[in-house]
Amino acid sequence: MTDRRLRETFDRVASRYQTARPDYPADLYADLLAMTGLRPPAHLLEVGCGPGKATLPLARMGFSITAIELGAALAAEARRHLAAFPGGSVITSSFEEWRPPPGARFDLVYAATAWKWVDPDIKYAKAAALLPRGGHLAVWDAGHAFPAGFDPFFTEIQRVYDELSEGDGSPWPPPPPGGLPEPTAAEFEASGHFTVAGTRRHVWARRYTAEEYIALLDTFSGHIAMEPAKREHLYREVRRLLAARPDGRLTRHWSAVLTVGRRA
Repeated sequence: MTDRRLRETFDRVASRYQTARPDYPADLYADLLAMTGLRPPAHLLEVGCGPGKATLPLARMGFSITAIELGAALAAEARRHLAAFPGGSVITSSFEEWRPPPGARFDLVYAATAWKWVDPDIKYAKAAALLPRGGHLAVWDAGHAFPAGFDPFFTEIQRVYDELSEGDGSPWPPPPPGGLPEPTAAEFEASGHFTVAGTRRHVWARRYTAEEYIALLDTFSGHIAMEPAKREHLYREVRRLLAARPDGRLTRHWSAVLTVGRRA
């Protein structure tokens, strides 16, 4: 089961999420369309849309999108961002509790940085029930990547996390992108509802000032739920470490693995 307490923290930062989180690469959407064969105005269902980070790019292409969002504040942000697109609608609900209209069918069910928060005993069966035979489920995330030569800032700041007992206990440094098996494809197959049609990895980098990086950290569930004194100490250390750099910036790499499944 997912930690409901943590998944509900994102609603507290609804107004900051859209600008603080990175956009997904254009190539990811190109791969999504190539692997599914979808073309506008196909009807898509998004699970956990947040403020519309992955909704807007597809709405701009002309897709009709029904988006489900647990957080009321995030759903309100998504409605505001989608106001110019008549084919978009946002429903405030968890995916588990949402009751689709009788006979509802979608050409694609997808989730961006949200699928891990949905109850695994429900999500695959429910997604399959909303798709025609051969319809697609697409899932991707955006996580911290550590390619060879990654910014040494992260080794320095990891010591602070460990001192605060906020590290996860994993060996340092983490493996590079692709260094560990991806569990999502195995989950698709194990569900009995989907076969994997393909996977694609995308790695990209962004530069951050101290305040931009702190704004990003403020959208992560672990940091939102962190004790205020610990969080304030951590952010002081971020500012201190970057203040010692000539340009005051860090480079963070991101990795997103797109997994597309076909309904069995």
